Amino acid sequence: MGGVPPLGYDPHPDPKTRGLVVNADEAETVRTIFALYDDLGCLNAVMRRANDLGLRSKRHSFKSGRVHGGNPFSRGQIYALLRNPIYIGKIRHKARVWDGQHAPILDEALWDRVQSKLQAASARPRGQKGAGDHPGKSRVALLTGKLRDDTGDRLTPTHTRRHGRQIRYYVSNRLISGGTDPGGWRLPAAALEEAVANTIAGHLITLARDHRLCAEADLQQSETVKDKVRHLAGQFTDGAPDRIAALLSDGTIGRNRIALRLQAKALGEALDLQPEAIDPAAVTIDAPFALRRRGVEGKIIVGDREPQSDRTLLRALAKAHDWVADLRKGKALGDIAASIGHSESYIRTRAQLAYLAPAIQGAILDGRQPTDLTLERIIRKPVPLDWDAQARLYGFAQGPGQP
Repeated sequence: MGGVPPLGYDPHPDPKTRGLVVNADEAETVRTIFALYDDLGCLNAVMRRANDLGLRSKRHSFKSGRVHGGNPFSRGQIYALLRNPIYIGKIRHKARVWDGQHAPILDEALWDRVQSKLQAASARPRGQKGAGDHPGKSRVALLTGKLRDDTGDRLTPTHTRRHGRQIRYYVSNRLISGGTDPGGWRLPAAALEEAVANTIAGHLITLARDHRLCAEADLQQSETVKDKVRHLAGQFTDGAPDRIAALLSDGTIGRNRIALRLQAKALGEALDLQPEAIDPAAVTIDAPFALRRRGVEGKIIVGDREPQSDRTLLRALAKAHDWVADLRKGKALGDIAASIGHSESYIRTRAQLAYLAPAIQGAILDGRQPTDLTLERIIRKPVPLDWDAQARLYGFAQGPGQP
């Protein structure tokens, strides 16, 4: 009857027909989210996995030119999606549900399982652990013996203890056996394990969606394989580390890339396929890889990164322009510092951001800056006045005209 159609459907192409038709790509997103909740039973876990897999809410363009949606899912959006009976061919109006005239996306067996789990979760006392929380699970180094760095050195699990908390890492073996090497890797274990799991899951889901997982195309078999892949991807959590360990044969991490190789036999067993039925190209994965430093911690980014704004950097850039504007009006540096309760050196180091190349500032505003470009890195040293020097210093691959 008008408005924005739900994810998974589009308005009927005939404007005289008021109805919904299935959007095939969006329907895959809906099925994946239902499969994830069926496996995980936890809204937060589903939200994290859906966003890691690059799933997005419905993007709709209005006649006015305004664009709505196309964003990562929130917990509330996932809950609303899971509760919407439109996906089994029904329509809810107020407190009643009616049979619809549109095609369903889900089978009712999956719908019923998900509703039962949602109802059970809502009945749990607040704070009680449920499915997906995995209380008391042991922290296993599931990538042990699987990965090497770009020199061929094996990444070995290790740990340290900080503030009474054990923190796990994967470290180039030469850093453990003695000596220092600036080229050695020291990667946060949980982040690396999650990144590897998400990379494998995203790779398999993409191949299954595009009918490229099997050596020979078979549309009837492809639908079954897609369902099995979604189920398998839902198991790539801390609750099933054996899945990742069994599937991953080996891998190499370089400065900008990660290469993974899957075991065809294990993948075939997981998908009920013969190993020779799997396309040989499907067992190799090559993806961008970056480690973004945040103090002593690090965030691993694998795959093509969506633009992501750095709020700390954005706030500092806005303040830098305000301070420079005050200085140009004749306000003393000491007065500016006193008005915000900071030292003059604090203002001086951060006001430099206003003199970054316009293209670099634009990249920061759009969230297209290099993953390791942080406020701390910029203020550590004086900002060069030469824009080309800035581009080289801050890790932009091209000149300042195209960061």
